[in-house]
Amino acid sequence: MRHLFEQGTNPQDPVLLLLHGTGGTERDLLPVARRIAPASSVLSVRGNVLENGMPRFFRRLAEGVFDEEDLVFRTGELHEFLDQAAAEYGFDRKSLIAVGYSNGANIAGSLLFHYPKALSGAILHHPMVPRRGVQLPDLSGVPCFIGAGSNDPICSPQETEELEALLSGAGAPVTVHWERFGHQLTSSEVEAAAAWYRANFA
Repeated sequence: MRHLFEQGTNPQDPVLLLLHGTGGTERDLLPVARRIAPASSVLSVRGNVLENGMPRFFRRLAEGVFDEEDLVFRTGELHEFLDQAAAEYGFDRKSLIAVGYSNGANIAGSLLFHYPKALSGAILHHPMVPRRGVQLPDLSGVPCFIGAGSNDPICSPQETEELEALLSGAGAPVTVHWERFGHQLTSSEVEAAAAWYRANFA
């Protein structure tokens, strides 16, 4: 998978896995990572799927309608890549914290839904429920931050609440931060994520 890895100044800190939104690249969330965990190493991945020339992490059938078969396949592909990247770059595979926005938050959520111990934590900016009707692994000890917009036209408040309930039901400690905005990633939401990170991992 196309990606970049930047070595942090503190090898003891968790590694941030950056997952961009639709049409983004592996460079989009680098400024966000620096605000959340300035000393951490960063592994930033570009989605393998193109939709009208825009990189994504999995296909969709329509706005808000996921191609579940492709989602499951691409989640497995990403999971395998993370194992390879940990070996290649010499970081602790168990120390990965995902920072995803929109489509990237959805694939991060899918990792949590499908693979036990895939992540040690997750910052999900404007995620949707990746799949319904599946048994989640035990997520106790995997803190999750959800950034949501009360006026988000793509991800409704009900969707956010459903995802919170599913993650919490699997044992994850979940923090939801609400903004009175739409689907955009705001500076104040990033600051809230940074404060959450410091409280849980610093």
